[in-house]
Amino acid sequence: MKKDDVFTYEFQFSQKDVEEFARVTGDNNPVHLDAEYAAKTMFKRPIMHGMLGASLFSKVFGTLFPGEGTIYLKQSLNFLKPMYVDTPYIAEFTVKEIISDKNRAIVETLIKDKASGNVCTSGEATIMNVNKIK
Repeated sequence: MKKDDVFTYEFQFSQKDVEEFARVTGDNNPVHLDAEYAAKTMFKRPIMHGMLGASLFSKVFGTLFPGEGTIYLKQSLNFLKPMYVDTPYIAEFTVKEIISDKNRAIVETLIKDKASGNVCTSGEATIMNVNKIK
C-alpha cells in the first residue's frame, strides 16, 4: 500500500440484507423496512441504513485492501444521498497519506452509485497494518 493507490469494490445489498441489519442493530426505522411508510417520505421508497453501506469499508480493509492484519482505527462519514437495495454501487478507496513509523494509512472512502457516479457516502479512514503499510 502506498500513497495514491486506489482500490475499488463493486457491491449491492438486498432487502433481506437490510432486514438482517435491522435485526442485528435494532434500528427498525420503517423508512428502511416498510414500503408503504417509505412511499410517504421524501425518498418515496425504502432506503438502506447508511451504516449498512459504510460497513462494506470494514470488509474491504480487513480482507482485501490492504487485507489480513488490518486494524481499523478511525472513520468519518458523510451520508450525502440515499442508497437503495438491489442497486449496484462502487466503493472507492484512495490512499491519501502513509505514516510509515506507525504502519498507518489515511484513506479516503467513497461509495458511488455505479450508474450515475453520484457519491452517496464519503469519509476518511485511518487504518494500521504492520505487514502491509510501511
